[in-house]
Amino acid sequence: MKNTLTRRTVLTAAALAATLAAGPALAQASFPGSQPIKLIVPYPAGGATDILARMMAQKLGEAWSANILVENKPGAGGTIGNNFVAKAAPDGNTVLLAITAIIQQPSLMTLPYDPLKDFAPITQVAKSPSMFAVPLNSPASNLKDFVAQVKASPGKFNFGSYGAGTSSHIQGSLLNMQAGLDMVHVPFQGAAPLVTNMIGGQLTSAFIDSASARAHLKSLKPLAVTGTQRMPALPDVPTFKELGYHSFDPIGWFAMFLPASTPAAIVSKYNEEANRILRQPDVIAKIEGLGLWVGGGKPEELAQIVKDDAAVYARIIKDADIKLNK
Repeated sequence: MKNTLTRRTVLTAAALAATLAAGPALAQASFPGSQPIKLIVPYPAGGATDILARMMAQKLGEAWSANILVENKPGAGGTIGNNFVAKAAPDGNTVLLAITAIIQQPSLMTLPYDPLKDFAPITQVAKSPSMFAVPLNSPASNLKDFVAQVKASPGKFNFGSYGAGTSSHIQGSLLNMQAGLDMVHVPFQGAAPLVTNMIGGQLTSAFIDSASARAHLKSLKPLAVTGTQRMPALPDVPTFKELGYHSFDPIGWFAMFLPASTPAAIVSKYNEEANRILRQPDVIAKIEGLGLWVGGGKPEELAQIVKDDAAVYARIIKDADIKLNK
């Protein structure tokens, strides 16, 4: 009896060890199941985030023969939708398409989640550099000229943004600090009114993302761009880095995340399929048609971008004393 129990115990332990070892493979093989997958967009329908999410949902659904539903959960600057995914079961059936704001907000408000710990990065879907522009009738022909004009006329220049705490606000504040300027921040409710007021001459400058600027490049005068490379649509416009400025390297992005603790096999399955989708000609054409750059890459690459960009934005927000109410 003793030997039988011993053998049974050994066999049971061996079977358990084999099952645990095969866990990632089993998770990947069984996903997706029959349960619908929710792709959460933390913003209203109709914007670039929503368009990209619906494109990815359709392509993933076709590839996996799965039912993938896009759910818009707007509110509180995206934090409602983000939190929904952060608190979701880590089974692969709830996925998030987030934007850069997810890593800027911790320095601006108290959040019910930690964007660096509560999400499993999948990959970037698209990227969006920004341009610093002035009205067409501005006498400045380059950034050096503009800086000189602002310093020569204290209190007469401003910069517009999509709203307090947004990338355009952070970038404008950074330029103020590094160039020693006193431009007044003028927040708008979104990119559309910002661009309209820039073209109309009600603003003296603004940082505008590539998607929002795409249809208006001939109506504005771009002086510099963010990121480490020039924008293909503006090959003659230098980067801030080329002009001797620093911390303008981060650019906007749209990226997919799962809840933390999602099995690595499921994260890998999402990553592999997303990267395959992002190589398709029709997908590339759609993303570039939005004025964006095509994303892609491994989960660990996105994780590093998230970590590095978060540190840069946190430092700028602290040094510039950026608040949501000013």
